[in-house]
Amino acid sequence: MHLDWQIKHYRDLSLNEFHDIIALRLEAFVVEQNCAYLDLDGKDKKCYHLICRDGKGNIVATARIVPPGLIYEDVAIGRVVIDEDIRGNGIGHELMEKCVEFSTLEFGQCPIRISAQKHLEKYYGKHSFESTGKEYLEDGIPHVEMLYTHEK
Repeated sequence: MHLDWQIKHYRDLSLNEFHDIIALRLEAFVVEQNCAYLDLDGKDKKCYHLICRDGKGNIVATARIVPPGLIYEDVAIGRVVIDEDIRGNGIGHELMEKCVEFSTLEFGQCPIRISAQKHLEKYYGKHSFESTGKEYLEDGIPHVEMLYTHEK
């Protein structure tokens, strides 16, 4: 499968791109997970967005890269989603690699923090994220705070 990866700041996204990013996030987080929550939290406007398109130009994966100081004092990666039809093909691993690589280039070697769904802890662990020990419910779903440091 041919994939096209881009990272754009919100101000550089077209209306159609932002629409398709939100549509994919809502499909996964609201419809699939049956979880009513406010996705549009105002932070997207200050973030970078990783976009993955399939060979037809459809956005099939995305993530939000949050600058330091907006959510945490560290960089954050969130709103990580892959279209249900293409999950299990390793795209998520490539997505995380690209997010970490971009974060390091853009913000330096500062830590990267994520709020991971608990059942994905091993997945993020494969990308050198380690649990901080902080576990909590977010929108009724078990989460764990995880941290990536460049001291590997």
